[in-house]
Amino acid sequence: MQYRANVYIFTQKFFVTEIMEKLLGEYDCKIDGKGRLMFPAALKRKLPESSGYRFVLNRGFEPCLTLYPIDTWEKIVQDISQLNLYIKKNRDFLRYFYRGATEVEMDATNRILIPKRLFEYAKIDKDVIVFAYVDRIEVWNREIYEKLLTDAPGDFSDLAELTMGNHPSKPQEDVP
Repeated sequence: MQYRANVYIFTQKFFVTEIMEKLLGEYDCKIDGKGRLMFPAALKRKLPESSGYRFVLNRGFEPCLTLYPIDTWEKIVQDISQLNLYIKKNRDFLRYFYRGATEVEMDATNRILIPKRLFEYAKIDKDVIVFAYVDRIEVWNREIYEKLLTDAPGDFSDLAELTMGNHPSKPQEDVP
């Protein structure tokens, strides 16, 4: 019986990993008068149907919103639930991270209702940029997003080297 339980867990993890495509793209979108985001059809096709098109919408680390597919959110929750709650910085992080987190679902016409508090946090108006990467989706006020890209680092090559140059998956070569 224990063997079957382990196989089921492995199969479930394998299924989620294999079925969900990596999210990618930048989309110009609109918010309607009721505060609903029209979700891009091209991006919806990359989501696993098994998710039921359910998400957790939360404050981003920058002034944006982050939309996590429910499977991604559950993995994040599993990771951060390992934090030691006797350490004040961990409790502070958890409070801030969970602040505003709201489960949302796409309706039959591909719209997602954004709660008012999150709407205000990200200074969202009717024109937004939906930016998808890896396993999450950011929703940005168009002006803030464009300013962020305008204020890009002076030398992207240096940032790439600093960020990815010592990445553990890359073997380090000795430079003479």
